Amino acid sequence: MDLEQFAASREQHEIVQLPIPDKELCDRFEQVFTAAVNDVLRELGLVYQTLPNSILPLKDEMKVAGIAFTVKGSKNLTLTSEMEQRAQMLEALHEDSVCVWDTSGDDESAQWGEIMTMASKRRGCRGAIVDGGVRDTDKVLEQDFPVFCKYKTSNGMLGRFRMIGWQMPVKLGDVMIFPGDVILGDIDGVIVIPRKLAYDVLLKAEYIKENEKDIKQMIVDGLTPTEVVKRGGYF
Repeated sequence: MDLEQFAASREQHEIVQLPIPDKELCDRFEQVFTAAVNDVLRELGLVYQTLPNSILPLKDEMKVAGIAFTVKGSKNLTLTSEMEQRAQMLEALHEDSVCVWDTSGDDESAQWGEIMTMASKRRGCRGAIVDGGVRDTDKVLEQDFPVFCKYKTSNGMLGRFRMIGWQMPVKLGDVMIFPGDVILGDIDGVIVIPRKLAYDVLLKAEYIKENEKDIKQMIVDGLTPTEVVKRGGYF
């Protein structure tokens, strides 16, 4: 059995250098919107890049763009060195990261809370995407830190859940996420942009955002939908 090709598809992808710095890339992605990015990815044949629609922002106004810092964990009752492990993960966070948690379908614990938010912000992390739970919700909201999650609970993860590792490929729903990929989240959910495509996708999404101003103006000016389509517009 030759598993080399399969193994390569699951290994850490090389984090390629992009034409602009990561900070500028993330700042500019925050100025576009997930629907525009989704349309660009669809043109490229990538139609399964959105995370499960159960993962939503704590507040509708929250928006985040950043570089994927992946965390993998699962239900686990063991306690040995668990806090030390959390500390190591937090210290590995980098500037302009978004912490993406693959919880293996956990439905019980909060993987994110007030203190983790404080520590992550100090590391330059831009937000968190948790396929699981959040607690200390009011205290997280006070910190103006974008968090997307499935549910809220008072259950801490100690003695219920623990990390397996970080900065490894993870899968949320149908989407494989590799460290270094670009994450964009807004009121419509979260989308993943493969790193090697991120700059080109950004440029096309920025074009869509500007082009839609013209389409909206056609409607304001009283053109019929048929006339809008004839002039290159869409709905």
